[in-house]
Amino acid sequence: MPNACGHDHYSHGLTGPDLSAELAAADDRCAAAGQRLTPPRKRVLEQLLEAGQPVKAYDLIARFSEEAPAKPPTVYRALDFLSKQGFAHRIESLNAYVACRHASTEGGRDNHAAAFLICDCCGATREIDPAVLDSIEAAAGARGFAVQAVTIEAHGLCRDCRS
Repeated sequence: MPNACGHDHYSHGLTGPDLSAELAAADDRCAAAGQRLTPPRKRVLEQLLEAGQPVKAYDLIARFSEEAPAKPPTVYRALDFLSKQGFAHRIESLNAYVACRHASTEGGRDNHAAAFLICDCCGATREIDPAVLDSIEAAAGARGFAVQAVTIEAHGLCRDCRS
């Protein structure tokens, strides 16, 4: 898609069978945890997976469904649930949410550390495992602090925007 950067950017979102498989896996994980992936939760997760990049809550609300529009509390509750269950992360610096693909590829680790590489030109966002997690946990433990979650955001330019 054309962008203010003057070059094309491609969505890395899921479609078709890949999207269906991811939603089915999320439904199975919820059931195994005694939770329900209700239709609003599933629709919000579907939108995040389709986008493949961070999406603001009000954009999710606007795109929710023409047949059954959602009110802000519905979408925010769904985002809260998806975040707590490890299906989504909040990108603080962008005030947006992104689907967590590590949940499906790594067996759904609880409270895993997340690091994001965020392109300031096109907005492309990639989740990576932070190599510094052990040192953060060790430093925190030495001070009697128990880390529950770590999120790191690094801003810069992606390969396409740099060239």
